[in-house]
Amino acid sequence: MAAGGGGVADPFSPAGVPCAFSPQSQAYFALASTDGHLRVWETANNRLHQEYVPSAHLSGTCTCLAWAPARLQAKEGPQRKKRKSEAIGTSNQVDLLALGTAVGSILLYSTVKGELHSKLISGGHDNKVNCIQWHQDNCCLYSCSDDKHIVEWNTQTCKVKCKWKGDNSSVSSLCISPDGKMLLSAGRTIKLWVLETKEVYRHFTGHATPVSSLMFTTIRPPNESQPFDGITGLYFLSGAVHDRLLNVWQVRSENKEKNAVMSFTVTDEPVYIDLTLSENKEEPVKLAVVCRDGQVHLFEHILNGYCKKPLTSNCTIQIATPGKGKKSTPKPVPILAAGFCSDKMSLLLVYGNWFQPTIERVALNSKEPHVCLVRDISVCWAPKVETAITKVRTPVMNSEAKVLVPGIPGHHAAIKPAPPQTEEIESKRKLGENEVSIEERLGALDIDTKKEKDTLPQTNSFPVLLTQGLESNDFEMLNKVLQTKNLNLIKRTVLRMPLHAVIPLLQELTKRLQGHPNSAVIMVQWLKCVLTIHASYLSTLPDLVPQLGTLYQLMESRVKTFQKLSHLHGKLILLITQVTASEKTKGPTCPAQKAKLVYEEESSEEESDDEIADKDSDDNWDEDEEEKGGEKDEDADEEEEEDGEENGEDRDVASEKELNGDSDLDPENESEEE
Repeated sequence: MAAGGGGVADPFSPAGVPCAFSPQSQAYFALASTDGHLRVWETANNRLHQEYVPSAHLSGTCTCLAWAPARLQAKEGPQRKKRKSEAIGTSNQVDLLALGTAVGSILLYSTVKGELHSKLISGGHDNKVNCIQWHQDNCCLYSCSDDKHIVEWNTQTCKVKCKWKGDNSSVSSLCISPDGKMLLSAGRTIKLWVLETKEVYRHFTGHATPVSSLMFTTIRPPNESQPFDGITGLYFLSGAVHDRLLNVWQVRSENKEKNAVMSFTVTDEPVYIDLTLSENKEEPVKLAVVCRDGQVHLFEHILNGYCKKPLTSNCTIQIATPGKGKKSTPKPVPILAAGFCSDKMSLLLVYGNWFQPTIERVALNSKEPHVCLVRDISVCWAPKVETAITKVRTPVMNSEAKVLVPGIPGHHAAIKPAPPQTEEIESKRKLGENEVSIEERLGALDIDTKKEKDTLPQTNSFPVLLTQGLESNDFEMLNKVLQTKNLNLIKRTVLRMPLHAVIPLLQELTKRLQGHPNSAVIMVQWLKCVLTIHASYLSTLPDLVPQLGTLYQLMESRVKTFQKLSHLHGKLILLITQVTASEKTKGPTCPAQKAKLVYEEESSEEESDDEIADKDSDDNWDEDEEEKGGEKDEDADEEEEEDGEENGEDRDVASEKELNGDSDLDPENESEEE
């Protein structure tokens, strides 16, 4: 029985991969790898028998699998001839393989036909299927899931016979009793159900983590003198996730005993468990446990009651590679699964990797506690790439061959070395020489006249570039299109773009509007064109508001500050106009005129007298300031200007007049002084 869970990321999911040996003398080994492929291998010659890929192998990966029991075929042989509808469901049922998926569906795969036989979906599980068990006697299938339910299926009609709640949490494992009347189910606690009434017969404490394996170990009670009701006195085994103990439980007549009677200890979490049933009280139970660390632990024990101390393995099998040379050291090879052969004296080991496993039959005649098998599997592990390469034929290119590329916009023709001049071609024609080659004609046409302007995208290709850039999320391609400032080109591009690209374009424009203000100015032009041209299409979208929610919020946040900015703009305009007006009024009242005649005296004495007068006037000005200390600074400035224009005596007179309250000099006095 496989304890694999299909590589789910859940920390409580079982380790390993779903796999199982066929019931017919372990002739086939079925393996559902993590990539969703089902592979069936022949155990005799280690050859891939079949490979099946479900249609939903990526979304609904296989989480568990189970072969149909071999007893069905034995009972169907001597019976009456069945109808065609009945034969479809039962005649090849021994070759059916049930696959549970992560989405809750169950697939029935026929190894004889090599195709899907049927699918169990309606009314079943709505979550991951954890375990599948076939009933031995009738066409019935039991499954459990993370949805806390157990479902009984009819494999003929592919419909649900019964569905009931198995636990308060997910149900992780199932097992049917040898007589087919009882069903074990386990989440963290273990329950024994009566299949006829779907009522709980016994409770067991279980494990601290989800149970990954359940199987009965005996088919007869230890005390054969008492009458046997089909279940009382039987032992069963359970293993759990992250638990290194395998517990053994006994179904007692009284309901008080709920704990395990004994346990087996292993080195790591069990991945795959197989055992040989004990048919009488003297026959020991043989147990093979494959752990996550890649070792196989073999147990052999007679179940005869309570045992307090956990039992250790009688033998441990490990596989390693040979150490070639001094530098290379042997490396362990993980064992994936192990199953007892029909003679119970040999073991089938599956080791290597999941995609190319190696299956080997090993005899159990060693009495050593630890056995290490040296196997060189480097040849098996090497990927066969050569077969894939030979399918692809690459053409052999001659060095002299020249490839001509059509001159489509966006493509460049091959650059040719200096083509022959047209004059030479015409001369050849005139002289009647051989006909001009195509290469020379193409060279004369001068195809390679493309300039640097060709690197820019053509205006008629803008809608195509925009659509491709939005689909591939190519930043450079989008920049070439969206950075254009030509309004007519923007309108033509938006008008010719496909409708399915409108929403992605709006989302891209929203993203760019949040960036630099310079780019936002251009993006607003694009946004305006899109909203005006494709308004009718956008109005038909039912989920337009959630899709453009970011754009709405962005526009609202930008518009909120617009009123305040406009008020501030108006105030600033008023201030600027007042400042400019005041600067104009403060300017000189009389514009400076250039004198028509300038007369300069050469006498140095007059110049000295003027200087002395200037000094005297300065002294007088200082005395006047001291006498009139309460006057304003503006009057002092006016007086200084007047002092610079007049002589010393005139300045004294002007200062006396201003002190007396008189205004500027009369024009008559000014002329007389001159």
